[in-house]
Amino acid sequence: MLNFIYWNPVQVVFGHNSITELPKLVPDKAKILMTYGTGSIKKNGVYEQVTQALKGYNLIEFGGIEPNPFYETCLKAVDVCKREKVDFLLAVGGGSVLDATKFIAAAVPFQDGEPWNILSGKAQVTQALPLGAVMTIPATGSEMNCLAVISRAETQEKLHFGTPAVYPKFSVIDPAVTFSLPKKQLVNGIVDAFVHVLEQYVTYPVITPLQDRQAEAILHTIIESAPSVLADRMDYNARANFVWCATQALNGHLSCGVVPDFSTHMIGHELTAFFGLDHAQTLAIVLFGVWQHQIHNKAAKLAQYAERVWGITSGSDLEKAELAIEKTEDFFNAIGMATRLRDYNIGEDGIDKVVKRFIERNITLGENKNITAKEVKEILSSRL
Repeated sequence: MLNFIYWNPVQVVFGHNSITELPKLVPDKAKILMTYGTGSIKKNGVYEQVTQALKGYNLIEFGGIEPNPFYETCLKAVDVCKREKVDFLLAVGGGSVLDATKFIAAAVPFQDGEPWNILSGKAQVTQALPLGAVMTIPATGSEMNCLAVISRAETQEKLHFGTPAVYPKFSVIDPAVTFSLPKKQLVNGIVDAFVHVLEQYVTYPVITPLQDRQAEAILHTIIESAPSVLADRMDYNARANFVWCATQALNGHLSCGVVPDFSTHMIGHELTAFFGLDHAQTLAIVLFGVWQHQIHNKAAKLAQYAERVWGITSGSDLEKAELAIEKTEDFFNAIGMATRLRDYNIGEDGIDKVVKRFIERNITLGENKNITAKEVKEILSSRL
């Protein structure tokens, strides 16, 4: 096991009717900016629950945050915060709303050039406005981590940043508010959480049996709960277990002492930046290309995954690895997730756009740091 430091200060308030706990969580006399998306919280009752719970508080609203939040939109919220002297942010929505809110929180006090420097890595974030979250979509795990991903429409870029300063002070998670989600968003959430776990698990062995079994437990639970989650939107127990899996998938504990591989994430971000695909859609395309390309490096962990998650016990490690890849793609297809670039009308020209960006940035990806622009092209070409 590798050395690690783990710290997670997020207070999670989980369960039915947990939104009523907001008055105990939001600071007294706070001037709050409530951020949300394109209006679904006003249709599913969450908006009414939140505003009722915070009746009497000084509450300002900022709506219209996109599913892949834009830098340009976030800057408008930053202006509101400065003009109105906001001192607390409350994200109400899914991971995109919370990602945007984390960036807004960091950008308000930022004084080291334009706020894009936070995302480009040209500057470090040392302070941020405090924030909390009311989650309505299970997927990204943003409710319990200090990471955020923001897109810039002007330059077709999608970049991430992370700093302990933007850990939510609290995250309210009521699985019942997800009952109204359409199937597409549920499928996205299932794939999102599943791949988050796999990126921290399917790399190479470093003797971490506890972390491995924690990852496998989440994967098993997602597989078991997915049919009920998709078939019966009112099954609270199935939804609660899935929602908690999504949170656990990327709150940092699976990465303790292991070597993760977020190359699928990084390549996928470019597919979103250029073509507007949902985050989960990009993960479902890229993951299998990365696995096949790196199968010899990942064979031991893929074989373990095959045995412990899919019950594949015969054959060599390489044969088990191949079957594990096949089983996983079958699972994604079975729940309604496409896994090929052609499903989104993206061809060689689109691949070349992505590869050009990796050439320009000159970065290497993967747990072995062996994926360059050349390998990105090979990976994406295998997913046509």
